[in-house]
Amino acid sequence: MLAGQPRAPERAAAVRASVPQKLAEALSSQYGLMVFVAGLLLLLAWAVHASRVGKGDLLGFLTALMLLQLLWMLWYVGRSAAQRRLIRPKDAHAGARWLRGSITLFAVITVILGCLKIGYFVGFSECLSATEGVFPVTHAVHTLLQVYFLWGHAKDIIQSFKTLERFGVIHSVCTNLLLWANSVLTESKHQLNQHKERLITLGFGNVTMVLDDHTPQCNCTPQAFCSAVSSGIYYLYPFNIEYQILASTVLYVLWKNVGRRVDSHQPPQIRFRFHGVVVGSALGLTALAATIGVVVVYLVRIGRSKTKSESALIMFYLYAITLLLFMGAAGLVGIWLYRTDETSLDESKNPARKLDADLLVGTASGSWLISWGSILAIVCADTCPPYTWYNLPYSILVIAEKYIQNLFIIESIHREPETLSENIQTLRVVTVCGGDTTTLPPSGLQGSGGVAGDAAPQDGDRPPAANGSACLREAGGKAEGEGSRAACSPLCLQGESKRRALRNIAAFLFLCNIALWIPPAFGCRPEYDNGLEETVFGFEPWIIVVNLAMPFSIFYRMHAAASLFEVYCKI
Repeated sequence: MLAGQPRAPERAAAVRASVPQKLAEALSSQYGLMVFVAGLLLLLAWAVHASRVGKGDLLGFLTALMLLQLLWMLWYVGRSAAQRRLIRPKDAHAGARWLRGSITLFAVITVILGCLKIGYFVGFSECLSATEGVFPVTHAVHTLLQVYFLWGHAKDIIQSFKTLERFGVIHSVCTNLLLWANSVLTESKHQLNQHKERLITLGFGNVTMVLDDHTPQCNCTPQAFCSAVSSGIYYLYPFNIEYQILASTVLYVLWKNVGRRVDSHQPPQIRFRFHGVVVGSALGLTALAATIGVVVVYLVRIGRSKTKSESALIMFYLYAITLLLFMGAAGLVGIWLYRTDETSLDESKNPARKLDADLLVGTASGSWLISWGSILAIVCADTCPPYTWYNLPYSILVIAEKYIQNLFIIESIHREPETLSENIQTLRVVTVCGGDTTTLPPSGLQGSGGVAGDAAPQDGDRPPAANGSACLREAGGKAEGEGSRAACSPLCLQGESKRRALRNIAAFLFLCNIALWIPPAFGCRPEYDNGLEETVFGFEPWIIVVNLAMPFSIFYRMHAAASLFEVYCKI
């Protein structure tokens, strides 16, 4: 038997030990699926106005789920505090600080949303059920405790009470997913009502339009306060939606890590650096500012008249086509730079990274569904108004840009961070191809966390003799003549320039994805207002497609932005 190879009895014992854990994982996943399906059916029953299923029943079910999760989190936090002196394994890839910071920001807005809902309940208390007042209070408490839980335990690899913890974590995942689905449904109903009102204003009479109104059948006092609260609630829903889905993803990684064995290898610390990304940041901020202007003009003009609506649609399509072209080009350049690099890929097991890649592809399918529907509608329509032809290149570019961007992000997150190898860390002499030599102290190559891009001196700090192409020689090597200088290659400068270009691309795409998250999140949705798809497919079928696919399309942009921020810090 080879040395280090486990014996047959040891392998059999390991297999026997893994069986209960696999069984617990299967049981907990089925429990989570049953809870999620039951909640979705209750949401559907409320959405279609099923008999004996009211909003109070739905909110009561969600409140019970949140209370059960609160009890589990309190038990887990208390048990962890009692065992705080024990050394516990951690997943360094899970629950990044910037991700928990984003969750905290969205959670603060979610608490503000809960306060507005409490004010709404007070104003309409005469005709609302008690659950509509209990739900926002419970949700606010649930949000605060969950954020505290994620900050303290998102990286945990649970090794005790594993069966119980699996059920607790998967219950938390499904609770957040159902809260996300409830927010999406409520916000979609509001957007659909606005869309129907615009169609009525424009004189469309070939579709049946009955407003799905859930406004309480009583007066609110004071009237101005209730009107302001009702309007403010729907502007905060996009942030609440992002909070719930981000919390679900972090909790899912925690569930996958229960009982997991981790290796001793720890990834290098990822740090945020702003130096050298002026071009990418400037272009991204320009796109962000242009997006805000386009959204404001679109919301002001759409639905006012037929001419203004068509001009608003044309303006949006031209803006989006331009931005998507630049994003696609940037993504292609980034992929090409990676293809010319010889850095090895990181193939280690990483649940967080696998989830990121799966979410990118899965959520992109939402906008792909809408885009292919628009392309089919343009091809099959008997007559197309002039403004609808702008929808054709827009839809094609949406498909192509997300395909390219997914490739760039997945390629980036599977790259190992470039660190100085041991033989390079011993180098003491930098031979300048122009003929001069400069001696560096040992700390000059190691002072920035072991990252090659940081070890190289910045352009402004580099001595005049080193502004040209430079290459590294071993300390024991001898400076040679013209022949060796001709063979010298500017690898150091090329590596730093390549990393700087990739950081600019990541910064630009990060800001552009935030920019493209804003229009659909705040009501700028040409998929509703174009009209051609509704004529070809029918009003109800197309609205169902858009309402199902749009939440995934919105989440894709925020998730892509989060992934690109991680890519930027990693490069």
